[in-house]
Amino acid sequence: MLGKISIIITVLLCMGFMGSSLAAQPKGKAKTIINAAKETAGQTFFLSKEDDAFLEDLERRTFQFFWEQSNASTGLTLDRARTDGTPHPASHPSYNVASTAATGFALTAMCVAAERKWVTPEQARRRARIILDFFANRAFHKNGWFYHWLDKDTGERRWKSEISSIDTALLLGGVLTVRQCFSDDQEVVKLAVKIYERVDFPWMLNGDPFLLSHGWRPETGFIVYRWDNYSESSILYLLGIGSPTHPISWRSWYAWKRDWVHYAGYKYLSGAPPLFIHQYSQAWFDFRGRRESFGKFSVNYFDNSVRATRAHRRFCIDLSKKFPAYSENVWGISASDSEHGYIAWGGPPRDPAIDGTVVPYASAGSLMFTPEISLPALRGMKARFGDKIYGRYGFTDAFNPNTNWVNPDVIGIDLGITLLSAENLRSGKIWSWFMRNSEPVEAFRRARLR
Repeated sequence: MLGKISIIITVLLCMGFMGSSLAAQPKGKAKTIINAAKETAGQTFFLSKEDDAFLEDLERRTFQFFWEQSNASTGLTLDRARTDGTPHPASHPSYNVASTAATGFALTAMCVAAERKWVTPEQARRRARIILDFFANRAFHKNGWFYHWLDKDTGERRWKSEISSIDTALLLGGVLTVRQCFSDDQEVVKLAVKIYERVDFPWMLNGDPFLLSHGWRPETGFIVYRWDNYSESSILYLLGIGSPTHPISWRSWYAWKRDWVHYAGYKYLSGAPPLFIHQYSQAWFDFRGRRESFGKFSVNYFDNSVRATRAHRRFCIDLSKKFPAYSENVWGISASDSEHGYIAWGGPPRDPAIDGTVVPYASAGSLMFTPEISLPALRGMKARFGDKIYGRYGFTDAFNPNTNWVNPDVIGIDLGITLLSAENLRSGKIWSWFMRNSEPVEAFRRARLR
């Protein structure tokens, strides 16, 4: 499970957010995408002009977080910021702490921004080169793996954090995306290749033939926990299976346990309850139309995420008996802040800690799977609560309409999945850029995902 911890941010206006007003509406016809989000294969979801304008505004605001809240010399992106972009005080326990995973989302965001002309292509390339150069040549690494938390300005380890396997994998998602998006930039390509091909995936197995460790600490060695069930680690395993230099066995894909959830007529594979486990990996890896074809294994993971999202919405609606604010268009629970601190909640089944909090990125992260329910939810939440929950960087991370609590912060990786999922719905570009790399294609082939 990704650790998401509070951090301070400094708005780096010297890095200059370019482009016109965030509220600007796109001109011309609405964009569409054929995306298998319907359970009936081959159906098309059409975005109205109003839907597309809403998503343009939401994406652009989330991008502004990555543009403003990244260091000018390291490129490192802070884990969180105040919703209005103002910094936490230096006395805050997470002051200046950056997230390796958030920086992976930031790299990918540069591609979207260049494509949509929120910044110039050269500005986006320059930012990508800064990030890549830091991780290729300056950041501490252990056999190619990086620390979870870093000082935004110096790149030094923070909070005695672990060398993290999953956070490194999410960084690599961005590394491989920019390698193809900016493929005519030799420096970008060279640095991206160096970062990915240096990662020693077998080392992270720590002696197990198939299952990867959560990470390593210099004080105590490998973390005892392994990625042994269905979770956000899909991207980690596939990057390891497809590695051109240090691959792990394709059988790693079939080594972790598969637990099934049954709820309201839906059956889907799931591990931990938060909805984000169904979203993060598929922001980059395009699972549409692919199914396991090995022995008794036959899961279509895209369809699985569709069912998980629909079941989750039904779960939230059922919770309205106790928390009346939940409804058909006010739903979503995934790891987030709350009035009582950070909680890695979700469901079904119900986490006892659930208190009526709504987490907008939960529905936003499934835009690429279930636009017909995720989009009305986001638009509905903005219409009802927008003056309190929608600001400089889009939606706040969480709010509780039952108690009127509103989180003062946004969190980088939650904004990241919002941006990437929305863009995949609108254009499929993240999938397209990432899947132009030969390694993800080879990983699918080796893992028998056809």
